[in-house]
Amino acid sequence: MTVKAFIKGCAAAATIVTATMSATMSAGLAADLAIVHAGRLLAEPGAAPLGNRSVIIRDGRIAEIREGFVDAAAAGAADGDDVVIHDLSDMFVMPGLIDGHVHITHENNPRARLQRVEMSAADYAVAGAGFARTTLMAGFTTVRDVGARERDAIFALRAGIERGDVVGPRIFASGSTISVTGGHGDGTQGYREDIGEILHHTGVCDGVGSCRQAVREQVRAGADHIKLTATAGVLSNTAAGLEQQFFEDELEAIMDSAHAMNRKVTAHAHGVDGINAALRAGVDSIEHGTYLDSESIRLFKRNGAYLVPTVLAGVTVAEWAEDPESFLLPPQRAKAAEVGPNMLDMARRAHAGGVKIAFGTDSGVSRHGDNAREFALLVEAGLTPMEAIYAATVAGAENLGQSDMLGAIAPGKHADIIAVDGDPLTDVTELEDVDFVMKGGTAYKTP
Repeated sequence: MTVKAFIKGCAAAATIVTATMSATMSAGLAADLAIVHAGRLLAEPGAAPLGNRSVIIRDGRIAEIREGFVDAAAAGAADGDDVVIHDLSDMFVMPGLIDGHVHITHENNPRARLQRVEMSAADYAVAGAGFARTTLMAGFTTVRDVGARERDAIFALRAGIERGDVVGPRIFASGSTISVTGGHGDGTQGYREDIGEILHHTGVCDGVGSCRQAVREQVRAGADHIKLTATAGVLSNTAAGLEQQFFEDELEAIMDSAHAMNRKVTAHAHGVDGINAALRAGVDSIEHGTYLDSESIRLFKRNGAYLVPTVLAGVTVAEWAEDPESFLLPPQRAKAAEVGPNMLDMARRAHAGGVKIAFGTDSGVSRHGDNAREFALLVEAGLTPMEAIYAATVAGAENLGQSDMLGAIAPGKHADIIAVDGDPLTDVTELEDVDFVMKGGTAYKTP
């Protein structure tokens, strides 16, 4: 049931009705004017929290932040406005979280390889709708999808969420991953040749001209950014190691083509040769970064590039590798056992070296909705709780090129707000149980 406070007569006589809503409702709670009473407000992660503040929201954007707990009249409600006040006066309030590395339309499971030939793009889009809802309810109001099993599925899901047909986080999507033939991101390894031809996608390229075309094809289809696989990967079904797969001229062609069309580029990269080659070619961010070295750190800092360490993915695949009953195929198991245990130390070395870190989980490898487990792992790697939160808000927005609209609670930005009972600056695992979720001024989950 939607409960609203209707302002009648003079604003000073406004009747305030507490807004409540079940987390299982299909539609969120919206109003002409929304007010969030925040007991503690971390408006700008990196700065100290503020006490007893009112966040005033109009048309899905932050209008202003006031000291104290203001009523509808003080907030400027007009006669006839529908007003909702969210009483979070005993809670810790902060910006919605940003996960910079997800695969929202699928989730690894024992049937995943068979599903590749059973499920259509429509099937993946429907599955993605469920994963998107779960992700939003976990407090992640924005995600960057870095490669979908079916390109049409991720773009349809993104559009459905934008229209309000589907409940989920704001999605920035790459479409198909740019990969060499047979490389990580090709996805046809181990299938019969005629089946492989069906699974072949527009991101596979070889040579400078082919790679330029592959980038432009993703942009034509609607990609917000470009994702490439600079090295081999863990879960591709091939014993190709973990080293560089694109040649330098191909990498430069991808960067130049994407940047010419105003798209950022991120590179999946485990092996140090691929990491450094991508950084030298001008990549904007690196995903995973498992075997980065001192030269990598120098290049990160020189270029201002971000690292998205996805430590949770490393923990997840290491657990699978140790389980003799897991669904990993032999090449996958060998690489998972090698890579997984190294990722925490990688994040520790990168942070100590001053590399900019943006939050990302590789959810789809790990379970959607468990994204916040990454916070504790980042803290274990040496980040403070505030630095880990900064990585999932301010830094996450900058990594997406969306700092003007996301990452903080400030006038003009999207009203993406979450709240928890405890203090995540003391215990970052508080973020694993988010109690309030608002995206674009609409509350989807309340205490």
